[in-house]
Amino acid sequence: MTLMQMAGNRPETAEIHATAIVDPRARIGENVRIGPWCQVGPNVTIGDGVCLHASVLVDGYTTLREGVEIYPFVTIGLAPQDLKYAGEPTLCEVGANTVIRENVTIHRGTAQGHALTRIGANCLIMANSHVAHDCVLGDRVIIVNNVVMGGHVEIDDDAKIMGSAALHQFVRIGRGAVVGGVCGVEMDVIPYGSVLGNRARLVGLNWIGLKRSGVGPEEMRAMRRAFRTLYPRHGATESVLETRIAEVRQEYGHLPRIAEMLDFMEAPSRRGLTRVARQEGQFETEGA
Repeated sequence: MTLMQMAGNRPETAEIHATAIVDPRARIGENVRIGPWCQVGPNVTIGDGVCLHASVLVDGYTTLREGVEIYPFVTIGLAPQDLKYAGEPTLCEVGANTVIRENVTIHRGTAQGHALTRIGANCLIMANSHVAHDCVLGDRVIIVNNVVMGGHVEIDDDAKIMGSAALHQFVRIGRGAVVGGVCGVEMDVIPYGSVLGNRARLVGLNWIGLKRSGVGPEEMRAMRRAFRTLYPRHGATESVLETRIAEVRQEYGHLPRIAEMLDFMEAPSRRGLTRVARQEGQFETEGA
């Protein structure tokens, strides 16, 4: 990526509307389009091919990687909603080719956290969503309209958060997981898990997402058996979770996706793991 330096040395290919306010110290790449009424602060870096459609505010130590597209009334890199924040020069980063729709707010990190809020590459953040301080989103994450996140949320690659879901601070969402709409998530969601409900409950694995990502029938059957060992049906004799994890690791630990689930479950957590649904009709669909 070619980034031009300071004022008076912006690339001729950059298209900046006359009503936009761009600090001369901001670094602007090639073929950037900054539309009407946008505002760009002095410590902002904008990569090649970025498009700010109109009325977008980007401030703080914020980096927009190449190909990012931002729709009107978005604010990125403003101070976090954290009473402990004392103006530290923390960071915000949006990965390449990510699309951010109308009215999204993304706050920079805090010194008490990662000092960085990061959104990965090829993500889609839909309208009216909020990404709080120190959140870390992986690549190809989809955030549907009106999703809100507390600080320090971690969402791994290929996860999908459906409309109006609310994620508690410090929650972890594993790779390829799906969170249902209007769902309050207070605890961690395992990789490839599927959660539903007013207070999120694990209802199985994200079978549709796994099929779409090319997982074959044999591995799907192994994942289903592993899931049922980890989360036995209601009424079945249950051992402690650590014993069930060890059993699954011994039998299926050679499969990377199952090993990833087990590693996630054993990793340190501020929130604990989302509980499985226990009411009749709420348990997992057969899937495969």
